[in-house]
Amino acid sequence: MTTFKFYKTAAALVAGSFLFACNDAGQPKVADDNVLAPVPDSTTVAASAPADTLFDGKTLAGWHGYNKTGAVKNWTVEDGVLVCHGAAHGDTGGDLVTDKDYGNFELSWDWKIGKGGNSGMMYHVVEDKKYEGPYMTGPEYQMIDDIDFPEKIEDWQKTGADYAMNLADTSKKKLNPVGEWNSSKIVFNNGHVEHWLNGEKIVEFQAWTPDWEKKKKEGKWKGYPDYGSAKTGKIALQDHGAKAYFRNIVLKPL
Repeated sequence: MTTFKFYKTAAALVAGSFLFACNDAGQPKVADDNVLAPVPDSTTVAASAPADTLFDGKTLAGWHGYNKTGAVKNWTVEDGVLVCHGAAHGDTGGDLVTDKDYGNFELSWDWKIGKGGNSGMMYHVVEDKKYEGPYMTGPEYQMIDDIDFPEKIEDWQKTGADYAMNLADTSKKKLNPVGEWNSSKIVFNNGHVEHWLNGEKIVEFQAWTPDWEKKKKEGKWKGYPDYGSAKTGKIALQDHGAKAYFRNIVLKPL
């Protein structure tokens, strides 16, 4: 923050005040979707960090099918929204991943699902033919119909959870009804991880600690030695056989 001294001229004070107001405004806001949408404040992000709009609102540029080449058929763009048509059988076969790899970041996006829907946002995904899907390597921010999913689900499977590792704080969780837009954010900074949902931080943990390793080895991921181990990797959107909708996907490297 700039400190102005009393001997400054009136013109300098006016100019300084204008600059302070601009700096205090934070990230620029725009009217259109998918063009550097604002994200909630976070002390982990430098004000000058460049942002990457991962979805341009018009095409699938910058994305491709996991372990695939050629045209993507199960994801389309409709009225500025990235739509998953739920063509996959089970939880593999239709996932979308970024062309680029990312390490430390703040990732924000808007999403909604249909009744009984299920999807996920993953990061540090390793693309290799030895892996059936992104979930084998990439931690996941879960997005699911908590109320009407057709099967019984555990707390570690519910929206906002660090899937099968860390539960969402239900006292702060504000999930909008199915069919309505939600805003989410993942912050990953040298192993410190935050999950946000509709302006509230609902998950916070440190990766790669003894406690984290214990959870991995004793839980769902005990048969997946490469889960969560990568320090960089691709961002992935999951096709879990249900329709899901995304917009304003913005990543700020840390």
